Order: sequence, then C-alpha cells, then structure tokens
Amino acid sequence: MTKRPLVAAFAAAFATALSVQALAQEGATGTSFVDNFDKLDTSFWYVSDGWNNGGHQNCTWSKDQVSVSEGILNLTFEKKALGEREYACGEVQTRKRFGYGAYEVRMKTADGTGLNSAFFTFIGPTDKKPHDEIDFEVLGKNPAKVQLNQYVAAKGGNEKLGDVPGGANKGFNDYAFIWEKDRLRYYVNGKLVHEVTDTAKLPSNAQKIFASLWGTDTLSDWMGTFAYKAPTSMQIDRIAFTAEGDACQFADSVVCLLN
Repeated sequence: MTKRPLVAAFAAAFATALSVQALAQEGATGTSFVDNFDKLDTSFWYVSDGWNNGGHQNCTWSKDQVSVSEGILNLTFEKKALGEREYACGEVQTRKRFGYGAYEVRMKTADGTGLNSAFFTFIGPTDKKPHDEIDFEVLGKNPAKVQLNQYVAAKGGNEKLGDVPGGANKGFNDYAFIWEKDRLRYYVNGKLVHEVTDTAKLPSNAQKIFASLWGTDTLSDWMGTFAYKAPTSMQIDRIAFTAEGDACQFADSVVCLLN
C-alpha cells in the first residue's frame, strides 16, 4: 500500500516527460525522404517568389531563378530588376515541417563575395511559432569555410566555422546535421566538425527545410563586399531527411556511417 503513491508519482512524471517531448515536436508533419531532383516537385517544395526578406537582402526571390536540369536543382543569382531590387535570386522551402533526425544536402555553392549559399531549417512568427533555426551557410567571401549556427527563440550568436577542403564552390560536398532533443551534431563530408550539447542552444520546434542563394549590400562585415560579375548558381544534387529512429536511406548518408 505504501508503494502505490510512489508508483503513481513515477507514472505521472513519466507521462509529463513524454508530454514535454511531444510538445517540443508539435507540428512535425514531414517524414523521411530523399530528393535527387529528377524533377522539382512543387507539391513538396514551395518556391519563394515576389518578395525579399528585408533591407539586408539586395535581391528579390523569383521562381524564374529556380530550375532543375539533369538531376541538379539550380538556385541562381543574377542582375535582373525585379520588385524593389536590382537583382533576382532563388529559394525553395518544404511545405511540411520536420523534427528530430538527420538533415543532409549535397551541394556546390555559388561564386562571389557578398553572396550566401544556405541550407537550413527555420520556423518563426509567420508560422505562429518562435524563431528557431539551424544553419549551414557558405559565404562567398571565403568558400573554404562553412558557417554553422542555430537560433533558439530568436537568440543566435552560436556561430562556428567548419573547413570545406578544396572549397565549397569548386565541387559537390556533403553537409549534414543530426538534431536530437539533447544534442546537435554537424558534419562535412562525413566528418564531425561541431557538436552542441548545451540544451539552451538547441532548438525544439519542428521546422521547414530551406535552400537559398541571396546577396547583400549592407552586411559586408559578415558576408564580404558585394561585387557582382556574372550570373552564378548554387547547385544541389540531393536533399534528404531521415527521421530519428528510421533506417539509413542511401549509401552516402551520414546515418549509414553512424550505424
């Protein structure tokens, strides 16, 4: 008889823990996938078109800057007056939101200082959620490095740099992060380059997956002085997500390397 209250208390605590974990991933509607871009599936990918993200961005998102050719997704930046900007650029984002698991991209980044070739996850106020984000960003001023970062409730400041041997703009490289409730690991070409275990620096909200190429005239300290020479493209061979607990989906997946 004396043990029953303890059992009940444990059961309640366990149920609460499960509830908290479920709440952290509330809204995660996406499941494991691999997209090799034999075509652009617009029922899965939303193509940004007709706006920019603010004064720091010197280009307008345009569907005309997004194309698929020979199994490659191309996001192009070029001088083309559109909307409020003199340049046009490309971005895609998933229509669904994804939670804990492995996020992977195989890509070749664009050429040019002042440009940002990014693969990231994001959710924010426009989705009626706090701003959570996990980033891979290759800045054109230094394609030998990839910047890693995450935002939690709009708080960033977690930047780290990882090496990209040979240069991110010279060939295709594999970038992956594995997001867990209490850990986040970043990989470049299958090599662990950064690990985060401070839970205060770990996002918890399910997010959309983005790939984008954009430029700036104002963030020169971060992205370098903008200097347009010719149209350039960020090329993506594959994007994949493997949900936590699911099996490895393709031979070069970081999930295969760890299992």
